[in-house]
Amino acid sequence: MFSGEAAVETQQTLGFLLHDVARLMRKRFEQRARHVGLTRSQWQTLAFLSRCEGIHQKALAEMLEIEPITLMRLIDKLSERGFVERRKHATDRRIWLLYMTEPARALLAEMRELGDETRAEALAGITAGDKARLFEMLETMKSNLSEGCRQAAEIEKKDV
Repeated sequence: MFSGEAAVETQQTLGFLLHDVARLMRKRFEQRARHVGLTRSQWQTLAFLSRCEGIHQKALAEMLEIEPITLMRLIDKLSERGFVERRKHATDRRIWLLYMTEPARALLAEMRELGDETRAEALAGITAGDKARLFEMLETMKSNLSEGCRQAAEIEKKDV
């Protein structure tokens, strides 16, 4: 195989490989967390909420890249289990702000431990230098793609 062919093959499989690694990490995490009884979507909602408590539902839905009605159902279930509470906005009665409860904070700590275990399993056998380089490369890829998305969005705005 020529070096050019190898490059093409790598380009064609990179997306699939990244997708498979992410899928398997989620699956492995879910196996570890099964005893808690939360779905991956519920876990993700709690994780995002922990970083921005007091956010309103629409903004959190945008961050999670899901429809507001989907988030509302997730928040309903998390609220029923005592993990999330809705509080009224100080000046706008239509807006509900989201906060985690103390039981959710304890659960989040456990979730982080399970995430650490899953990452350690995924990165087993990879040297510290290779890990650092991997993260550096992935951050560069993310930055490149984010910039491309930003530019495409600007072009779409101009065309409208």
